[in-house]
Amino acid sequence: MHLYQLKGKAIVKHDGKFYTSEQWAWDTFINRSRLHQHVLADIQTVNARTDLQQIVNDAAAPVVSQEVWASGVTYLRSREARMQESKDAGGGDFYAKVYNAERPELFFKSAPYRVVGNNQRVRIRKDSQWNVPEPELTLFICSGGTIEGYTVGNDMSSRDIEGENPLYLPQAKSYDGAAALGPCLYVPETPIAEDTLIQLEITRKEAIVFQDEIRISRMKRKHQELVDYLFREMSFPSGTYLMTGTGIVPPDDFTLSVGDVVSITIEHIGTLSNRVSQ
Repeated sequence: MHLYQLKGKAIVKHDGKFYTSEQWAWDTFINRSRLHQHVLADIQTVNARTDLQQIVNDAAAPVVSQEVWASGVTYLRSREARMQESKDAGGGDFYAKVYNAERPELFFKSAPYRVVGNNQRVRIRKDSQWNVPEPELTLFICSGGTIEGYTVGNDMSSRDIEGENPLYLPQAKSYDGAAALGPCLYVPETPIAEDTLIQLEITRKEAIVFQDEIRISRMKRKHQELVDYLFREMSFPSGTYLMTGTGIVPPDDFTLSVGDVVSITIEHIGTLSNRVSQ
């Protein structure tokens, strides 16, 4: 099933039918363990709607009060890229070490009010010359620490700023329009399949300038491992999102331009599409 957020309310799509209720406030509706079972029970209490398809096409990011966190260097390709970009600053060894370390890299990505949704604009920083999207499977974890759903994430990154000094990571990763989530929250009955495919396509003036794909089975770390570290010393009253890292990085001579369209597709979830602005 797929959950859409519109004006703080939840809309459910299940078996081709849509359901909603004024009582389904997003924050409390999604923040439940065994969410799939609860939603199945909830939709039995309301009538299916036939007038919601166009509405969900305009749905906002699946976020109201949820923070967005991110994981770094969880794929080999990410390790290689970040070692390369930071080698002149002497930071390359740090990324090699964290890839093999017991403790993962976790960092704060975005407050909810900075997150953009499907068909909204992501941004590249005005003080950066080397910018890329990072397509990532993103977990939704309820306040009890269990993974309850998945969405598509775009972790926009300023590679030159991070490469200048690893301590500049927050500036390279966190700014207005740097995090996109959508188009929905996918809530399956069982965990998402390990062979699930992530695809990235970047178009410029309607021509494809980069495309690649990877399966989430290429991740070095397990999803629950990342969640367990995130929840060790922090609480999330409305649940939280966790981007799980990227295995797709454009070549070093590529940078995003204003007007580019970034489309990230993850099997079972859908496509998150955003135009680039500055």
